[in-house]
Amino acid sequence: MCGRYVYAAQRDENRRAFPQFVFPDEMPKRYNIAPGQNITAIANTHEPRADTFKWGLIPAWAKDHKIGNRLINARGETLAEKPSFRAAYKKQRCLIPATGFYEWRRNGRTKTPMHIAFKSGAPFAFAGLWDVWHAPTGERIQSCTIITTEPNDLMAAIHNRMPVILPADAYDAWLAPEERTDLRELLVPYTAREMIAHPVSTLVNSPRNDTPDCLKPSLPPEQGALF
Repeated sequence: MCGRYVYAAQRDENRRAFPQFVFPDEMPKRYNIAPGQNITAIANTHEPRADTFKWGLIPAWAKDHKIGNRLINARGETLAEKPSFRAAYKKQRCLIPATGFYEWRRNGRTKTPMHIAFKSGAPFAFAGLWDVWHAPTGERIQSCTIITTEPNDLMAAIHNRMPVILPADAYDAWLAPEERTDLRELLVPYTAREMIAHPVSTLVNSPRNDTPDCLKPSLPPEQGALF
C-alpha cells in the first residue's frame, strides 16, 4: 500500500528529472500528501503537462464519487482483471511525481513511520491510472490511483507492498496514448540499491501536519537508516 507521500522538489529538480514535461513555475512543497487531496500527475493525453488530480480513482461509470476513497491504490498484478482499473490500464495511464513516500513498519503493537526516498534525493515517478468522472451536478473531477507491487529487499523489512516506481526510460511506454495491455513487465519493484529508508516523526500520522518537520529522522542516521 502507499497511503502518504512527499513531493517537495525545486523547479530545477523537476526540469532535470522530467525534462520532457511542462510543470507550473510555482509549485508548493508538500511533505505529507494524503488520499482525497489534490495532487500533481502527468496523464497520457496529447499534452505532456503536469495537471491537478484528486488522489483516489473515481471510474467514469461510478454512481458515487466516494468510491475513490477505496481506490487510492491498485495492485499491479490484477489491473487487467479488476473492473475498477482494467479500462484505465489499457488507455488512461499517468505518472505521479514524488520525492519520497511513507510506510509504517510494524513491531508488535508499535507502528513506526518510515520515509523512503532515492539516495540521490532526486524526484521520481509512481506509475498511476487516471479517469474523469462527471457528477450529476455537472462537476468534472479528474482522479488517479497509485499502482503497487511486491516489495524490493529494502521495503520487505518495512511492508509487504510498495508503490511502482518507473525508471525514466519507461516513461514513454507508460504514457503511450494508444491502448496497451502489454505493460505488466514495468510493474515491478524498483531496485533497492538506489533507495534509502529511515524512521521519522509521528507528525506524519496526521494529514493535518504538512511541514518539513515530518521528514525529521526520529533516530540518528547511523541507528535508523535502512539501505
